[in-house]
Amino acid sequence: MWNFENMQVTGKYMGEFPVSGRVELSRVAYGGDIKHTVVLDKPITVYGAVRDRIILEHCFVESVADNA
Repeated sequence: MWNFENMQVTGKYMGEFPVSGRVELSRVAYGGDIKHTVVLDKPITVYGAVRDRIILEHCFVESVADNA
């Protein structure tokens, strides 16, 4: 299963920054990679820019929990 919409995930943004949040959108990107748009539980600062929503690559997802 690759569609994590409305599920809670944790992972590493860009393989480096720990994140957690709710998946707003899961999609198949050009080339076949899976990408998830995640609304973060808590904003993070990445290279000086504050982010409250990120695109998380499927390979960097560490855990998934159903919010139901």
